[in-house]
Amino acid sequence: MRILVLGGTTEAAALARLLANDTRFEATLSLAGRTSAPATQSLPTRIGGFGGIEGLVRTLTAEKVEAVVDATHPYAAQMSAHAVAACRQTGLPLASLTRAPWTEQAGDRWQHVSSAESAAMVLGDTPRRVFLTIGRQELPVFAVAPQHHYLARLIDAPKGKRLPPDLVLLQARGPFDLAAETTLMRDERIDVVVSKNAGGDPTYAKIAAARALGLPVVMIARPDKPAGHVVNSPNETVQWLDHVRRSLRGV
Repeated sequence: MRILVLGGTTEAAALARLLANDTRFEATLSLAGRTSAPATQSLPTRIGGFGGIEGLVRTLTAEKVEAVVDATHPYAAQMSAHAVAACRQTGLPLASLTRAPWTEQAGDRWQHVSSAESAAMVLGDTPRRVFLTIGRQELPVFAVAPQHHYLARLIDAPKGKRLPPDLVLLQARGPFDLAAETTLMRDERIDVVVSKNAGGDPTYAKIAAARALGLPVVMIARPDKPAGHVVNSPNETVQWLDHVRRSLRGV
């Protein structure tokens, strides 16, 4: 059965490893191309957008795809909406591999906001040392609050956009451990962490480190994300795919 996996997450990479040597499936992994040097994947990989819903429909039809798995980032709401619409148009089954959000624990000091713009506003007028762990797309938003010193961690440096004037870029790819995160925040004298509620284990150490240091976290809420049949793990996704395969083959 031919499958298209919309990826870019650790769960997508884990699913790719499961599918790579499974003779029941012929899968392709699609990455948006947000990073210049994506990690090596276990499946044949395409990089770049589709050209909206109609472009995705054309790809699904031309490649004779029989099922789609949306394993994109929890904040990739547009791609998920396109996947839902394209699968509806083509009649293809769609699974959405979801990742549970982080939840507040005893000792956490979270301030919930709806967007990066709101996060920039709640930092306040008094200069603070801010650790931005939100990726490069929203960095320009914080130029509206130039009074703060920012440390931003990302995979690729941003290009061609207005950025906060007092900004240090730290290029690194997770996962990150608690000891290193605690040391980083302490050495950089961080006052507040700004994060998206990405969920999962690879980047949770920053949240645990902020808790250990008594630091506040400005937590940007997840967008509403359209979904197909919800699955919660790569193994559950493979089970769903096999069920679809059997249904299509009349097994």
